Amino acid sequence: MSVQPIIVVTGFTREVRTVEGPGIVAIAGGGAPAQLERALDAAAAAGARGIVSYGLTGGLAEGLRIGDWIVGDRLTGAIDHGCHPGWRDAIAASLPGARVGTFFADGRMIDTVAEKRALGERHGALAVDMESHVAAKVARAHDLPFAIVRIVSDEVGHLLPHAITVSMRPDGGFHREAMRQSLADDPAQMRDVVQTMAQFATGFRGLRRGARLLGDGLACPV
Repeated sequence: MSVQPIIVVTGFTREVRTVEGPGIVAIAGGGAPAQLERALDAAAAAGARGIVSYGLTGGLAEGLRIGDWIVGDRLTGAIDHGCHPGWRDAIAASLPGARVGTFFADGRMIDTVAEKRALGERHGALAVDMESHVAAKVARAHDLPFAIVRIVSDEVGHLLPHAITVSMRPDGGFHREAMRQSLADDPAQMRDVVQTMAQFATGFRGLRRGARLLGDGLACPV
């Protein structure tokens, strides 16, 4: 009898490539929540052991650095949903130094440092992303275990420039033309864009290493 897969939810297709393999159904779509929900719902209906939100994340708390791992204990924002305790602990044990705590997600691109800090303080949240609330909604609808494991790619004091925020396509791809147009409209962004892309590159390298460290730990223990 075949083993049901784990559904891995990401924003960018590049994040998918860091974790895809046997027993994994990886789905990207951070730029289109309704489309992502439909894809996840179909995958869950076909059979799955659990749903995990995986990829880059923005820090909401002081002290978090680029490349730090955060494992979800609970999610707040558009939905309040707890993470599976056994799965959470297995993931955290596979990633030395990982922080365990609350994530915030409501689908918005948080566009000021002040709001990032305020969200962290108000919700006691360590990090924010744009997909976890969709993943949690589908996990709840199908009564599946849910987990979050993400790596910090921008710190709480770093604001993503406009050229980055417009670059996520609905299918999780990278919209280079939108980035170029934004830079043409506001060339002063260039320094922040270069810094952000370097941070993302660090995050992607970390995701590849993390996938190797997680190994079977990425599989839901239920």
